[in-house]
Amino acid sequence: MTTLRRVGLRGTGSYLPERVLTNDDLARMVDTSDEWITTRTGIRERRLVADGETSSDMAVAAARRALDAAGMTADQLGLILVATVSGDYLFPSTACLVQTKLGAPQVGCVDLGAACSGFIYALATAYSMAATGVADNILVVGVESLSRITDYNDRTSCILFGDGAGAAIVSTDFERGEILSTSLHAEGEGEDVIKLPGGGTANPATRESVEEGLHFMRLRGREVYKFAVGKMVELVADARSRHDDLEFGYVVPHQVNLRILESARQRLELREDQIFVNIDKYGNTSAASIPIALDEALRSGKLDEHAGRLVVMCAFGAGLTWGSVSLKW
Repeated sequence: MTTLRRVGLRGTGSYLPERVLTNDDLARMVDTSDEWITTRTGIRERRLVADGETSSDMAVAAARRALDAAGMTADQLGLILVATVSGDYLFPSTACLVQTKLGAPQVGCVDLGAACSGFIYALATAYSMAATGVADNILVVGVESLSRITDYNDRTSCILFGDGAGAAIVSTDFERGEILSTSLHAEGEGEDVIKLPGGGTANPATRESVEEGLHFMRLRGREVYKFAVGKMVELVADARSRHDDLEFGYVVPHQVNLRILESARQRLELREDQIFVNIDKYGNTSAASIPIALDEALRSGKLDEHAGRLVVMCAFGAGLTWGSVSLKW
C-alpha cells in the first residue's frame, strides 16, 4: 500500500495587467452606471490584457513570482498544470507554452478546463500527484483573458469579468499551507447556465457563428446566484465538519459577486474578517480568481493571522462545477 506524502504550498504569485477598466468606462459603452454595478456586484474596476498580451504571458509572470517566493528555479519543477478556459489556443495547451517561456524543458504539461473551479481542480490534481510520488514540485496556475470572450454590448455580463493570473508551487518540501483534503463535484445538466457556445466542434467557427456572437460568454444570472450561494455554504460547512479537530480560520473563495459572498458568509455565520474579498478591484477572473486572492491574502499577512487553523478555498463555475481545498495554515 502506497504511503501518501505530506504536501503543502511552498510559494505563491500573481499578475494583473496594467490596463484598468472602471465602471465609469463601462457606463460610456453600455447602458449602466457605477452605482448600478457596485450595488449589484461589488465590482468597481477590473483589469484587461493589453494588445498582444496573452494568457501564457500572464501565467509566466505569476509563475515566476511563485517560484521566487518558493526559492526555486523552473528546472526544479516536475509538472506544470494550467487551469484556464481562455488559453492562447484550443491546442497546444497553454501549459506547454508556459513551460517553454519559463525554461523547464521536458516537464510534463497539461491544461485543465473547469472554468471558475479550474484552480481548485488543478490544485487537487497536483496534491494527488505529489502525495503519491509522481512529482515533488508542481506548478499550478490559474489564468484567464476573459475580456477576449466578453460581449461588451451585453450590459448584464460585460460588467463582471476581468483578466489576470495566479500561481502556486505545490511541494512535498513546505513550511505552511499543508493540504489536508480536496472535494470536487460537477453537474453536467447545468451546462447551459454559463457557456461559450461557439468555437468548439458543436459550433465551429463560421461567418454566421461570429455574426451571432456565439464566441462570447453567455450566462443566466439568477441561476448562477442561487447555485453559487448554496454551493459555497455546502463546501465550507463540509470542510469544517471533516476537519472539526482544527479551529476554523479563514475562507478564500472564488470572487464571483460580493452579494453572493456576503449571503454565504451570513448563512455560515462567519465574521467579515474570516473571508477574503478583492472582487472590487479585479471583478470575476474565473480560474485566476482564487490564486490571485490566495497570493494577496498571504502577502498581506492575513493568512498568517490564522496559523494552525483551517483555511478553506472554494469555487463554483461553469459545467456546472464546484469544489474546495482544505489547508492547515
